[in-house]
Amino acid sequence: MEDVIGVYHRPYDAAVPQVCVDEGGKQLVGDVREPLPARPGSPAKEDSEYERHGTANLFMAFEPLAGRRVVEVTDRRTAVDFARFLKRLLDEVYPAAERVVLVTDNLNTHGPGSLYEASAPAEARRLCERLEWHYTPKHGSWLNMAEIELSVLARQCLDRRIPDRATLAREVAAWAAERNAALAGAIWRFTTADARIRLKKLYPTIELQ
Repeated sequence: MEDVIGVYHRPYDAAVPQVCVDEGGKQLVGDVREPLPARPGSPAKEDSEYERHGTANLFMAFEPLAGRRVVEVTDRRTAVDFARFLKRLLDEVYPAAERVVLVTDNLNTHGPGSLYEASAPAEARRLCERLEWHYTPKHGSWLNMAEIELSVLARQCLDRRIPDRATLAREVAAWAAERNAALAGAIWRFTTADARIRLKKLYPTIELQ
């Protein structure tokens, strides 16, 4: 916990961006009958019946100090999918960065080994050398600001029926573009000193002789 908090209090450095990564799911649901649009004095209506079209995964990368988000829709969230998303971040989003300071949870697919599952050893090593990994503790996902941003995405964009992956990709891309244009970043104000007081029960008790 203190390690991640320390990362969040580093000053902004474009050459060493701090990026939080997480993933979430969305159930794809379509209408059985065409919804009725809103009219004067009458709200929009949709039938209670719907069709399930499976699920999709969303990878979220959030750079809080720059107010930048990258969201990618995939069918799955395997180690290879995660590795491909990291490669896109490094080579397309942050090609000029000396290294990317990566904050993520400790899911078994969130590690350097995933890069070796997706790429040849030399390529995987190249990508690993550009990453500085920091993990949130078990039951400490609230420390990952990408999870917070996924919650915002769910409230602002995903709280309705979306029938297929293509539509989902368009909607989240539009959401991310609007948020990025507004430079809606985040400043982490919870400090290590705060943690040692408010989360005192999480620390071991030491009896001094």
